[in-house]
Amino acid sequence: MSKVMRDSEKSSDKKGNIDKEKASNSVTQKSKAYSSPESQAISSREDRDDLVRSSSHTTSNKAQILAMPQFGLRDNLIRCELLKNEDLYTYLEDFSIFLGTYNVNGQIPKESLRPWLSCTLNPPDIYCVGFQELDLSKEAFFFNDTPKELEWTKAVSEALHPDVKYALVKLVRLVGIMLIFYVKKEHAEFISDVEAETVGTGIMGRMGNKGAVAIRFRFHNSDICVVNSHLAAHIEEYERRNQDYRDICSRLLFRQLDPTRPPLTIMKHDVVLWIGDLNYRISDLEVDNVKELISKKDFETLHSYDQLKRQIDEEAVFVGFVEGEISFQPTYKYDTGSDMWDTSEKCRVPAWCDRILWRGKNIKQQHYQSHMALKTSDHKPVSSVLVTGIKRVNADDYKKTFEEIVRNIDKMENECIPSVTLSKQEFHFKDVKFMQHHAETLSLFNDGQVPCQFEFIQKPNEPTYCKPWLTANPPKGFIAQGGSVDIELELFVNRSTAPDLNSGKEQIEDILVLHLERGKDYFISVAGNYMSSCFGTSIRSLCQLREPIQDMPPEFLRELVEMSADKNAAKTEKPLDIPKELWMMVDHLFRNAIKQEDIFQQPGLRSEFAEIRDCLDTGMPDSLPGSNHSVAEALLLFLDALPEPVVPFTFYQQCLESCSSASLCEKVVSMLPQCHQNVFNYLAAFLRELLKNSASNQLDINILATIFASLLLRSPTKQDLAEKRKTQEFFQHFLTQGSS
Repeated sequence: MSKVMRDSEKSSDKKGNIDKEKASNSVTQKSKAYSSPESQAISSREDRDDLVRSSSHTTSNKAQILAMPQFGLRDNLIRCELLKNEDLYTYLEDFSIFLGTYNVNGQIPKESLRPWLSCTLNPPDIYCVGFQELDLSKEAFFFNDTPKELEWTKAVSEALHPDVKYALVKLVRLVGIMLIFYVKKEHAEFISDVEAETVGTGIMGRMGNKGAVAIRFRFHNSDICVVNSHLAAHIEEYERRNQDYRDICSRLLFRQLDPTRPPLTIMKHDVVLWIGDLNYRISDLEVDNVKELISKKDFETLHSYDQLKRQIDEEAVFVGFVEGEISFQPTYKYDTGSDMWDTSEKCRVPAWCDRILWRGKNIKQQHYQSHMALKTSDHKPVSSVLVTGIKRVNADDYKKTFEEIVRNIDKMENECIPSVTLSKQEFHFKDVKFMQHHAETLSLFNDGQVPCQFEFIQKPNEPTYCKPWLTANPPKGFIAQGGSVDIELELFVNRSTAPDLNSGKEQIEDILVLHLERGKDYFISVAGNYMSSCFGTSIRSLCQLREPIQDMPPEFLRELVEMSADKNAAKTEKPLDIPKELWMMVDHLFRNAIKQEDIFQQPGLRSEFAEIRDCLDTGMPDSLPGSNHSVAEALLLFLDALPEPVVPFTFYQQCLESCSSASLCEKVVSMLPQCHQNVFNYLAAFLRELLKNSASNQLDINILATIFASLLLRSPTKQDLAEKRKTQEFFQHFLTQGSS
């Protein structure tokens, strides 16, 4: 599921909204008026009244941002020097930020949220309120649409502190994970650079049933990022939670107003506030022992068994973050509508699933508590108030600093040609594998007399500066005189680049051109050896391979691809009915996972996927390693990476036209090339076996049709929602128990 940012229309007679474009103190304004910080704020009363409106909040206009003029070297230098000398013109002022997190278990609001959101004597300056499991329905999961967004937003709006008025700045949602950001109306004019992003960490790293939403903004002169996440469930899955955390940190990127600057990561902010159902449990204690410690209010002893505390102590996650002392009982799991611990058959061990952490300087926690009065969900909501030192600008000091910087730049401008020293100009990546991240560091040192701006530029007749499996991070930037920058050359082979590398049509070879503005070009060579994989190899080719793919010489694989393309080519021997790699995965799941709860819905571990891939590609060991969930995800990734899907592109339109008739659908399948037809029927038969055990594995026809139709019937162009539904309808005919 692609990430979706929801910015629905909202209205409220009491809580106004901020129009993001008006509130944004854009970088363009800064470059035109560095000498006047007040010009970066909304100054007139009319502008301010217009700013805090009660109509709607809008998505950030990324098309407009991308059309902005590029910044020159002078602007970058001024910005860099202002940042370096920030202490000369800023001072700290304390503001209170209310953070709240609540897993609502798919319920609708049944009670006022005031005991949670208005629990402080003084009204907070900022509210950041996060929800998880807003909607557990299949419609929300597959189409990211839910009426509960409006219901819970209204409940929040009505429960904010009654003594002041608040403006709704931003709302972002991914399936059931939602984050709402309010600010006191009097502070609205000082909020700028608002952006929201989402990352799904569910199955195949895409589904949004788990993941994070985040909002970043500038308040006065401080950059703040708020993350609301819902990590993997189940007591034994702490490594999966760690992986989710790392994925969110690496994949959640905010585009900057200046398109020449690289995206901002979560950690590139002055203050990071992280809330959510992190799902870390209490380990190594029986449920009765846990409840006994709770009854004694011995939370210190109980906390020593907390998985999150242990993972932080081992520096596996949340390095540099702080969590306040926990002096409240675990927030999960209760019988809905009560304060009773879980009395269901599963009898879950109580746990502090719902947490609030922060990272940054000048932050003091005023409170950290749960709210037992709310009984709508099987979780209890949690809140914290953080008093945060925010950087404010002194206009007179800013003016002096700015003018001094400009005088110094005028002196050195046009004096010298920029130059840099490169740490090395040849890079070799050894044993590159499918979906395995590789990185090497290129260091640039500015040994010239002036600051310089660098950028990797396109070579003649090439659309981008590098091959699609390579990226330079950052691809452009600024280096102060005597300064240095590290550039990560990152290599990652995915489903779109694997086929040509597997066949030998492409090699791991590229030359990067590093250009200095007003300076010379430097050439950097990148090479490596790619380990061929069944992932990204065609069904037809794999059916010709009786030995593991890495035992085959590259020339043979190249000939195989050419032979597969030529339907009239003579076949050397009878091909396999289906690829042996596909059989190994399906056979493993049939024998071990037919009753596995949440199979094909819960992701596996990336480390285990690597072991499964290597086993399939080398033939060692004889049986597949890893958990059932990792093998299931490997199967989905295998289907996703096929250069030609199980139902070839040429049959796609016929499938859409036949979707309402079971007999027509079966006729289309009977016309597929034999190896594709075999794979289709084999997978459908396996999935029907899974459905016979739906009481144990929690699967139904809709879930399987949604997951597998998108892989077996891929559109040759962009697929719209109507087409998506038709492919699901087509595949559903083969999942009913009467199908042949």
